[in-house]
Amino acid sequence: MSTHYDVQALPAEQREHILRGFGLGWWRQLGQVAIVLGVVLLACWYVGLLDATTLLNGLPSIATLAGEAMPPDFSGYRSWIRPLIDTLAMSIAGTAIAVVFSLVVAFVAARNTAPHPLVFGVARVLLNALRSVPELIMGIIFVAAVGFGALPGVLALGLHSIGMVGKFFAEAIEHVDEAPVEAARAAGATPMQVLLHAVLPQVTPQFADVAIYRWEYNFRASTVMGMVGAGGIGFELMGSLRIMQYQEVAAILLVILAMVTLVDAFSGVLRKRFK
Repeated sequence: MSTHYDVQALPAEQREHILRGFGLGWWRQLGQVAIVLGVVLLACWYVGLLDATTLLNGLPSIATLAGEAMPPDFSGYRSWIRPLIDTLAMSIAGTAIAVVFSLVVAFVAARNTAPHPLVFGVARVLLNALRSVPELIMGIIFVAAVGFGALPGVLALGLHSIGMVGKFFAEAIEHVDEAPVEAARAAGATPMQVLLHAVLPQVTPQFADVAIYRWEYNFRASTVMGMVGAGGIGFELMGSLRIMQYQEVAAILLVILAMVTLVDAFSGVLRKRFK
């Protein structure tokens, strides 16, 4: 049952104080919005997004390129089947690596489950370091280390994903309900039993959702990894771009779009099953 307060029934001084507070809050919010908009406009101006002349001058070139890409050329589709399988396998394997290692790192990167503040700090720095290096840079490094193919792409996607997946896992652990945790400790459970029976059941749905989302992202990212020699359909796309076969490029892009749509649809089914 809610309680209704009649502001008009309050003393004049108290009523004026409340109204003044509402007014200050409104102006404060308006000022914050203005600052954010100012920063956005400044960034757009700095990168040339507000330069209408340059944007308009680029439209004829885009129209010409689009005309050269039509109609799409699917004549080489047989040679794309293996790269598509490589791309799909790369995204699955990279996501699996990220989830396995993130499950270990997340529990020591969460404030409420870390065994020591020093361990917590080291784990957070590790996640930040892995997240700060783009997967393309990691791909170049691993191509130089282990050669061309899908393996460097898997390693790059997996390591980069640990930084993001581990962060999301740790934040989910930090927001668990403490009541089951305290009950397990009061019953004499060991720290490992507390994690397995009081913490993990609460965060499993969030873990599954993050893992599925990351798989979607890794599939899209794996198409780009091929451009640095890490195999997959991206390698075929880059080859067609280099010889300016724009009709073939358009066909490959449509195939990638179809695969991404299928992956998104399948991930939606998985989300429903894990809810």
